[in-house]
Amino acid sequence: MTTLRFDLESFEENATEVANILRALANERRLMILCKLVEWGEANVTTLAEAVGLSQSALSQHLAKMRDEGVVTFRRESQTIWYRIADPRIEQLFATLHALYCRQQQIAKES
Repeated sequence: MTTLRFDLESFEENATEVANILRALANERRLMILCKLVEWGEANVTTLAEAVGLSQSALSQHLAKMRDEGVVTFRRESQTIWYRIADPRIEQLFATLHALYCRQQQIAKES
């Protein structure tokens, strides 16, 4: 196991932001929404709702919380709103989560 050395002063400067992001991610449905956004790059509410099995209303509430925390952002194209990950660090976090949880399960299934 790799030993990490933390510069606590530097980390403390960002601790509130990190805590807010982790709080926004601390929900199974929001994790699934973000997995799809990482995979697809961006998506609209209708497509995301179908993919994660939520009503559009419930999905919109999750997206609003993540938007408020700076996790997702959006662009409007005519009457359609397209959501995407707001910060590349969140994509890096999901790459790590995928490596730790998804890839390991795939390897175990193939064995």
